[in-house]
Amino acid sequence: MTRRETYLDWNATAPLRPETAAAVTAALRDCGNASSVHRWGRAARQRVENAREIVAVLIGADPEGVAFVSGGTEANQLALLGSGRERIVVSAVEHSSVLQALQHAERIPVSADGIVDLGRLEELLASDPRPALVSVMLANNETGAIQPVADVADVAHRHGALFHCDAVQAAGKIPVDIVAIGADLISLSAHKLGGPPGIGALIIGGSVEIAPMIRGGGQERGRRAGSENLPGVAGFAAAADAARHRLADYERAQTLRDSLEAAVLATAPEAIVIGAATPRLPNTSAIALPGVSAETQVIALDLDGVMVSAGAACSSGKVGPSHVLQAMGAAPEIAGSTIRVSLGWSTTEAEIEHFLEAWTAMYRRVKPHAAAARAA
Repeated sequence: MTRRETYLDWNATAPLRPETAAAVTAALRDCGNASSVHRWGRAARQRVENAREIVAVLIGADPEGVAFVSGGTEANQLALLGSGRERIVVSAVEHSSVLQALQHAERIPVSADGIVDLGRLEELLASDPRPALVSVMLANNETGAIQPVADVADVAHRHGALFHCDAVQAAGKIPVDIVAIGADLISLSAHKLGGPPGIGALIIGGSVEIAPMIRGGGQERGRRAGSENLPGVAGFAAAADAARHRLADYERAQTLRDSLEAAVLATAPEAIVIGAATPRLPNTSAIALPGVSAETQVIALDLDGVMVSAGAACSSGKVGPSHVLQAMGAAPEIAGSTIRVSLGWSTTEAEIEHFLEAWTAMYRRVKPHAAAARAA
């Protein structure tokens, strides 16, 4: 008998889209270095430039501003380390690739819903005239909370700062427009869109200058040396194009997500949906079950064939306290009992039912122990 499996960890990585697989396969069949001037080299260059245009369209950017890199982590660090700004100011709920890029980065506090404190950002920028870069993500990878990024951009630009926006988790799930956001720099990652891993982009707006971290070849207009990852670039473009044309899939995902949350709360009134009162990504639900560790929940669900995560899945498989929930002021028992459920474009009602069956069975098993833990 085939084991029933349900994948609800789309914020960690999305399954490869068929369009992506076809594009990667076609690129692998061809030989050519995009820096060579002969016929095969020119064909490779054309493939890269076509992909650059398609990725730019995803967020309404100028193709000349698209610098292909190895993924979201490199894009974030290239933005922060390559900006040349003396001050780096980041929100307390950023991805670890931002928070750990510079030890001296100043942190903007957030509300209990995970939304950045614009007043505090204003104070931080007004207190020091040195050139700054502000980095605030568009949507959080753990809670799905959507930041007021256009307002952040206004504050940053009013003080002469650059604004970098990590849109890795948001792109392909909600409309993303670099002009509407007001960002000078935007990070993207292909594998969150159904593209291949190991490829992403930093989108560089206007006249912003970025110093490369990897030097030696002059590729990507001098922003990132190294022969282009042609299969990755082709797959990224295919995924970006498919994601742009299928944004409506996430309206259906939101309906499924909302029904999942309603069923969980009906079964366990003590459960908490983190950030439910604030605008969120349509596919993301962070659910706390006080008294039951996130690790226990993830393992129990996995044994029943349901795959979710505890916080971000970018920490070498570790399950520990979430810095995002801690920054939001969540009590330790809440932060330690929160799982992330994230849906995708192909999630079905049957998969939501599978989750609810497994989650309800787990809840009934642990309920007496959870009640005792809360009372202790």
